[in-house]
Amino acid sequence: MDLLPLVTLLLLAHAAAWLAWQAAARRRRATCYLLDYACHKPSDDRKVTTELAGAIIERNKRLGLPEYRFLLKVIVNSGIGEHTYSPRNVLDAREDCPTLRDALDEMDDFFDDAVAAVLARAAVSPRDVDLLVINVGSFSPSPSLADRVVRRFGMRDDVMAYNLSGMGCSAGLVSVDLARNVMRTRPRTMALVLTSESCAPNWYTGTDRSMMLGNCLFRCGGAAALLTNDPAFRSRAKMELRCLVRAHIGAHDDAHAAAVHREDADGRLGVSLSKALPKAAVRAFTENLQRLAPRILPAGELARFAARLLLRKLLRRKAAGGAAAKINFKTGVDHFCLHPGGTAVIEAVRKSLGLNSYDVEPARMTLHRWGNTSASSLWYVLSYMEAKRRLNAGDRVLMVTFGSGFKCNSSYWEVTRDLADAGAWEDCIHDYPPANLVNPYMEKFGWVNDLPSQVQGGAFPFF
Repeated sequence: MDLLPLVTLLLLAHAAAWLAWQAAARRRRATCYLLDYACHKPSDDRKVTTELAGAIIERNKRLGLPEYRFLLKVIVNSGIGEHTYSPRNVLDAREDCPTLRDALDEMDDFFDDAVAAVLARAAVSPRDVDLLVINVGSFSPSPSLADRVVRRFGMRDDVMAYNLSGMGCSAGLVSVDLARNVMRTRPRTMALVLTSESCAPNWYTGTDRSMMLGNCLFRCGGAAALLTNDPAFRSRAKMELRCLVRAHIGAHDDAHAAAVHREDADGRLGVSLSKALPKAAVRAFTENLQRLAPRILPAGELARFAARLLLRKLLRRKAAGGAAAKINFKTGVDHFCLHPGGTAVIEAVRKSLGLNSYDVEPARMTLHRWGNTSASSLWYVLSYMEAKRRLNAGDRVLMVTFGSGFKCNSSYWEVTRDLADAGAWEDCIHDYPPANLVNPYMEKFGWVNDLPSQVQGGAFPFF
């Protein structure tokens, strides 16, 4: 063989091997494992019982009878039980004058509990963490909360730290997406993702009904998760991320204004939830599912849906007995981890995806036990599934969350081993689901509806 063809052949072989090695390396870096996670459980002295909720409402002398009746209706239909948690300044009757220290103490309680727990359970040292991503929507001090975690746990000088704010209840998956994208550029990276919300400085004390809703839904909580792309950890990981899809419809004015952190006419701060929120959620959800479905559903289901849709268009009427064409997501998903933003949100997603009560039980029970803990809520829902021993190797889990902006984010995971850790649910999982979810507020405070309309706030004892 001539020398030139031989050299050419060797160079081509070397180039092919190098390209194959690079492709394999990219696939390894694109891998994202959930090594472990921990949900924050505040101390029992921070629980919001029926009596305490009544006392908090009663001491707000700005409220009149219409506001009392509004709050009673919202609380009764909220799906929240008596074991959720509030910030200490509210318990101390200082919701009108929160301090920076109140907010920092709330965050430190979360860090000391959840971060310490996930590191210990995964046998990972703080100095093994290469990447830190933290999201807390409505509290952004300086130095940042990410800086506070680095200092508090003595992390390395070269740790990559990112601090996200203002991303709403969907920020948990935004943080996962950021961590995954960074890991694609760095092999064998250990990422710590922290997600929470600060309730201490954001308890609303005014009379704007769109802002009073938040006090009935949002509660204290948080979650810490360890992610890695190191294949050496695969046997220890709980799940592997298969895909993550984000939809942002903030270019529409009504969607952008659906959930806003603002001051009311009297200068009191709170989160305003507009009447346009359900419509924005449906639009964002639809956008997300259109991009998600082709990536997670089998070809047979997609073909069936396309055929039914085509038949419906050809006949210009509903096909197959009047039923509209609908994708069956259960053909590609075993478990649905839905954001427990409220009973209406859960019910809307249940109907949209054609789910049954078993599918949405984890979200409903999370709302009852923990309330809406904003971006960290999904991890409590996942923990419920694990505590109930629903998650087995090979199962597919779909996470769906909504947030201000307006956004809908989803992630698709594969369980890599049988899971049975009760986590934050350990002391109460056997009580769920309860025999009934009757809210005790109506029994205790329903008499408010019988009062004459001229009675004003502060003119009578609330309980």
